[in-house]
Amino acid sequence: MLRSLGAVGDRWREPVFLAATGGALVGGGVAWLAGATAVADGFWMAGTAVAVVPAVVWVVAALRKGRAGVDVIAALALAGTLAVGEYLAGALIAVMLATGRALDAAAERRASRDLRALLERAPRSARRRSGDEVVVVALAEVRAGDVVVVGPGEVVPVDGRVRTGPAMLDEAALTGESTLIERGVGEAVRSGVVNAGGAVDIEATATAEDSTYAQIVRLAEQAGAQRAPVVRLAERYAAWFLPLSLAVAGAAWLISGSAVRAVAVLVVATPCPLLLAAPVAIVSGLSRAARQGVIVRDGGALERLGRARTLLLDKTGTLTTGRPRVLQVAAAPGRTPSEVLRLAASLDQMSAHVLAEAIVGEARARGLALSAPREVTEEPGRGAAGVVDGQRVRVGKTVTPLEARPGWARAADNRAALDGAAVAWLTVDDALSGAILLLDPLRHDAPRTLRRLRSAGIGRLLMLTGDRAEPAREVAAVVGLDEVRAEQLPADKVAAVRAETSRAVTVMVGDGVNDAPALSAADVGVAMGARGSTASSEAADVVLVTDRVDRLADAMEIAVRTRRIAVQSAAGGMAMSLAAMVVALLGRLPPAAGALLQEAIDVVVIVNALRAVLPRRGARPVLEPATEDLIRRFAAEHDDLADVLDAVRDAASLLAVEHGPRVLGAVREVDRLLTERLLPHEYAEEHELYPALAAPLGGGEATATMSRAHSEIDRLARRIATHVKVADTAGRLRPEQLEDLRACLYGLHSVLRLHFVQEEENYFSLAP
Repeated sequence: MLRSLGAVGDRWREPVFLAATGGALVGGGVAWLAGATAVADGFWMAGTAVAVVPAVVWVVAALRKGRAGVDVIAALALAGTLAVGEYLAGALIAVMLATGRALDAAAERRASRDLRALLERAPRSARRRSGDEVVVVALAEVRAGDVVVVGPGEVVPVDGRVRTGPAMLDEAALTGESTLIERGVGEAVRSGVVNAGGAVDIEATATAEDSTYAQIVRLAEQAGAQRAPVVRLAERYAAWFLPLSLAVAGAAWLISGSAVRAVAVLVVATPCPLLLAAPVAIVSGLSRAARQGVIVRDGGALERLGRARTLLLDKTGTLTTGRPRVLQVAAAPGRTPSEVLRLAASLDQMSAHVLAEAIVGEARARGLALSAPREVTEEPGRGAAGVVDGQRVRVGKTVTPLEARPGWARAADNRAALDGAAVAWLTVDDALSGAILLLDPLRHDAPRTLRRLRSAGIGRLLMLTGDRAEPAREVAAVVGLDEVRAEQLPADKVAAVRAETSRAVTVMVGDGVNDAPALSAADVGVAMGARGSTASSEAADVVLVTDRVDRLADAMEIAVRTRRIAVQSAAGGMAMSLAAMVVALLGRLPPAAGALLQEAIDVVVIVNALRAVLPRRGARPVLEPATEDLIRRFAAEHDDLADVLDAVRDAASLLAVEHGPRVLGAVREVDRLLTERLLPHEYAEEHELYPALAAPLGGGEATATMSRAHSEIDRLARRIATHVKVADTAGRLRPEQLEDLRACLYGLHSVLRLHFVQEEENYFSLAP
């Protein structure tokens, strides 16, 4: 209860201080206008006296910590005005001091960091098996060798090994990887992962206290406790401004023999530009960041972000979307990719698996009519089976050995290995009929974001991920990272963050519970809060409310600009104060006039600092609502055209192994898709989207390269159409056509993939 009352008192301390000093200044002004000068002096003296006590307390507290901050000048000026009877000057200084403190407190008050989400997620009990009986016991009672039962959706309470399997596990809490992992009998399982399949028995290999999840909680607590306190920007300038001000005041007293002149110097030396500039600019920066969907917990975090030089990022859910998407649909001879996808999605409608959700979503995006499955069963780790349109269908893993698979299936396996993709195999009436490759795609705005971060001052970009090395390196190559560290456990991430923070101000970005310790260990922790875990958001200094990584670049640019404005305001204010000190030294500026001049300087400083709340000119293109609608429309069309790209690639692959009627049919289908769907899309982009983007992007040159790509796409499409006409005339593909036709198909596929990615990165990422 006392602690709660103390917190309330702390919250209202600065507002009460400001109200008291402001009321004294206004009350004295009213009395002075009424001719009651003695009453006015009484008000102003009271306001000055009210400020002297906390000013002295702050000075003593700073001296105990080995710092002589700028508050020393304020305390001396307040005491000096009381000593020489310059009460109005004292009251003005008191108001300025109280205003600075109130603004500083407002910037810092939003700080809150706890590990509630980590602790709430941790299991408190376990179901221990004893023979045929299952008993619920406190988690602390579980010992190594005990067998615990983990039901569907439950968190594995202790480290152990699978006793009855296979176990389908969601390990995102530890690795950040969204794909479910299958663990067979005897394989190790770490605490903190979620059972995504049926109930399994786990033989404990450690107690709860020694298990992985408990270590994550301890790491986060230790990392948070080791954070250095925030040092106010003003105090960095006090090292030279304080002794200089005292020297000038002493010189004024020695030269003139007048204490009033020394007080006048201290009045204009009162570091209100230092006390006001940084808090005003930082509060303005916090407000600006919030408008962009970025919540910064305190002013210290914003100031540190503005000085950051190293950025560490998680992969899954940060640089990638965290949601698997269909990369390619491969079909056996006699079947089409659309048919394979439709059958698989029809069955997977009944599954809650993350890959099944992606398959169904892709089929619906392509407008495929799904059938209602019957007799559906699902085996964790193996996939789903059922009857679709009278056919026995299975989607998931295949039991066909690699060496016994046909050529098309081995090609799909090869591509999955190269791209780091998962494969869902389609079996129809016990015959391998298709394969669906799924991949967690890179965010469209990731490459642009990292380029903007480098422009904002980040010199080193490093990925820390629990994922495998191959997909991690591929993502890093696309976005241009300096270093990749894969298969990282939470402890590894914390160690890497600490190593980087010892060299430069470091930012860590993540979205999972496994990232919370690393976020706490960094100078600035950034959480992808829109879909990330509560634990990562609680452990972070900065939370991106929207599911867009480009908001990180917005936050960085706002922080850099805010810090620059704060420094500019403080330096400019000090320069004007130094000039006023010289005038006071010469006896041309009495204390009251000096206080009013200092007020004018403060107004200039505050107005300049308030610029931080405004957007930087040219920070991002301003799009009309109609242009944003066009971007969304063409982005959706890109998704719809995925099957066209598949058809082009499949026809090229087929042409490499045979030249008969089936190949000619595939090429005819490609020509139809290009004519009816792809080319109209490219034409509409050229004549609707690109003109709309020209003005916000600074002219037609911004889209000139993409227009050239449209010309190349059109050229290749017309060349393929010519091949079809020649083949139709001859009734078959001529031998002399094969090489050029194959080159056209592979070339078109490559150009389209690159062109789509460039448009998505450069144009589609501009729209909310």
